[in-house]
Amino acid sequence: MTDKQQGDLPKFLEILGLMEEPAGIFYTDIKPSEGFSPKPMELPTREREMKNEINWQSVFGQFSCVLGNIWLARRKKKAAYFTAEQFGCPGGAFWLGFMKPQTEAIIHYVSTGIPGRMHGELYCDSPDELRRIQAYIDPPPSSGKYCVVKPLSLFAVDEKPDVVTFFARPETLSGLHQLATFVTNDPEVVVSPWGAACTNLITWPYKYLARGENTAVLGGWDPSARKFFKTDELSFTVSYDMFWTMVKRYAESFLTTRTWSTVQKKIARSNEAWARKTGG
Repeated sequence: MTDKQQGDLPKFLEILGLMEEPAGIFYTDIKPSEGFSPKPMELPTREREMKNEINWQSVFGQFSCVLGNIWLARRKKKAAYFTAEQFGCPGGAFWLGFMKPQTEAIIHYVSTGIPGRMHGELYCDSPDELRRIQAYIDPPPSSGKYCVVKPLSLFAVDEKPDVVTFFARPETLSGLHQLATFVTNDPEVVVSPWGAACTNLITWPYKYLARGENTAVLGGWDPSARKFFKTDELSFTVSYDMFWTMVKRYAESFLTTRTWSTVQKKIARSNEAWARKTGG
């Protein structure tokens, strides 16, 4: 990032009441020098499943949620990174573009389970419908060995994220939501499609990016990953280009009006209350 961009960002975050800087997400072949990542294990692919070569007890025994690693990275202000060997979660391996198609075991696990063998998470009402949804979303294949999520301040001058995500509560999200339309003039620019937390954080934003669509994705609804969000917190992810357009143009928008100053008072009360109750 340039010095000019870094200079604009603190004021932008201050007006939105954000005490945590946004995170940039990108794929690269360069391993981060430090950060959080799941332990290595072999990909549980559909091909290996058909050969009965997957030790599911071992896979679930080493389970490590993508959002869990990002949560640790957020707290320590470091990077979180994932690969085809360090994916942590079979769902995450699929959604981050490290393997396709998803295994039948995970499709049944996420939907209705297998009577007498496996309980289901009931996030979809049948395996057939989940297969259809996954085929429709069709995660873009990873464009580098490492999928990296890290604070923008950790990006080197020659690095650039593909997308940028905010972690925020509703009052601040109202500002981000409305600003996204202000800079695009698109009344449908913000979407909130179905998926795991990593699907909305990474898969959907990259899918829209690949289509050439300037779309903001509101996420964090996945009940299984809510423990890795602060109370009342959601994610809001935009392309890198939209992000800097928002930073450059916020001063022309409602964020400088008396209306927003009223919202800022609520943001301040919320930040104070949650800092007092939970330390953040």
